[in-house]
Amino acid sequence: MHLSAEDLSNYRRNGFLVYPELFAADEVAAMKNELQRLEKIDTDHVVRERSSGSAKTLYRVHEADGPTASPPFFAAARSPRMLGTAQQLLADPELYIYHTKCNRKAAIDGSIWQWHQDYGTWAHDGTPAPELTTGMVMLDEATEANGCLYFIPGSHRLGLLDAELDDKTTSYKLWVLPKERLIEIMEKNADPVAIVGKPGTVVFFHPTILHGSGHNMSRHDRWQIYYVYNKVANRPINVDSPRPDYVRSTNWNALQLGEDDILGKTPALVD
Repeated sequence: MHLSAEDLSNYRRNGFLVYPELFAADEVAAMKNELQRLEKIDTDHVVRERSSGSAKTLYRVHEADGPTASPPFFAAARSPRMLGTAQQLLADPELYIYHTKCNRKAAIDGSIWQWHQDYGTWAHDGTPAPELTTGMVMLDEATEANGCLYFIPGSHRLGLLDAELDDKTTSYKLWVLPKERLIEIMEKNADPVAIVGKPGTVVFFHPTILHGSGHNMSRHDRWQIYYVYNKVANRPINVDSPRPDYVRSTNWNALQLGEDDILGKTPALVD
């Protein structure tokens, strides 16, 4: 997929791009079938809701090995639609995947993700600069009722903001903005935008854009997968007590661009 000058300008200005239904229904179905298989696996690569024990996040679905390795997700990670777009946004052909995570907002019980910047966590991982981009694929329709993602357009231009670690609100520790600072930013910037869309829609967004999501108030689960691309030259430096490989990858080999047909031929799980 070739990005236009307008696409690149919009990304620089707003911090995100939305491409409706970039993946077809059969591709989405294949990914969701994989999630049904992967969520049954007993591994620390799967994070579960405190209240119900159901899978909330599955990590590392893009690699050739490990308990959550998955051919469709492996192929999608290297497809021109995903990797090729990330290479253009970062103006660098040498990219690797920082991590992948499949998130589920469970019907009724799906909890919030507080307002945060992803790079707030990745900076603590030792990542030198916010030179990453995230490609999110909607595997179910995202609506305001089922807890879709929200962005504050242009907030990525504020740079990395002071945050505090919240380890109580959800089952996932997160560096979040204090309420007073967040309200101040909202008063001075554009209103938050609800990122809604049909299954197969892809959203690319900047690592310092402020984003969050609400509870799933609907009767339907909602799945999405996040592919985080980083420059090989921007890989993390050594830090004390680094997070596990499945959230802070140590496979820094540059990805090879694959095919856009992610179902026509099951890829060999080698890289």
